[in-house]
Amino acid sequence: MRSFVVFLFLIISNLGWSQTDSLVTILKGTVIQNDTKLPLSNVHVINTTRVKGTVTSPSGTFEIEGKVNDTILFSYLSYETVKVKVTNDWVKQNPTKIYLTEKAYVLDEVVVAKYNLTGYVEVDTRLIPVADDSYRYSISGLPAGYESGTYKPGAISKLLGSISNPADFLYNIFGKRPNEMKKLKEMKKDDTVRNLLATKFDRETLAALLEINKDDIPLILQNCNYSEYFIQTANDLQIMDAISSCYEEYKILKKNRK
Repeated sequence: MRSFVVFLFLIISNLGWSQTDSLVTILKGTVIQNDTKLPLSNVHVINTTRVKGTVTSPSGTFEIEGKVNDTILFSYLSYETVKVKVTNDWVKQNPTKIYLTEKAYVLDEVVVAKYNLTGYVEVDTRLIPVADDSYRYSISGLPAGYESGTYKPGAISKLLGSISNPADFLYNIFGKRPNEMKKLKEMKKDDTVRNLLATKFDRETLAALLEINKDDIPLILQNCNYSEYFIQTANDLQIMDAISSCYEEYKILKKNRK
């Protein structure tokens, strides 16, 4: 009899634990500056698993939906981005404290280009070459054009050769990541996420949201025929919109191919 009671208790405990693990709850906490121990306001708090976002209050507090095993990202300008996995401890012992540390910046060497400028605008504008390596082609059947990166002879044939065979690279990029790509729609709907990405250029937040390696993002854009200039200079929101646009074009090409 005693053994049966113990067995029944273990079953009930496991059921209770499983229910806790699966329930979505409101996670609470405070974001604190690691050195001063003062609260940080306007910190972006993003649940990358559910693509939900918020910002901390003037007192550094936040509330966001989540459950066990969700990933919460904390991002603040000039501070190291922190990713935290939601644990049972956090769910049961709300609220928690998150500490952010300022980034240490190292100034790069400044290189001055070799241009013999005269001081006269009309003359100097002719001396400095203008590199216009960004060019987009309009393709019938697609809602948007493709940026080939150049308008030199052969660029359009290279472009068409790339998009006409999605099995070679587009499938490898998008076909194997259907769940991650579906999150793009949710990311575009959430104003907190969009506002954060508009201020970011490091691709870290975007990679965390899409659950891909940060180094894969330039590869995706190259395979979508975006220029190197765009890849290097665009903010994360522009990059997200570019990937989203390319994914929609990929779906059209895939559908037409079938």
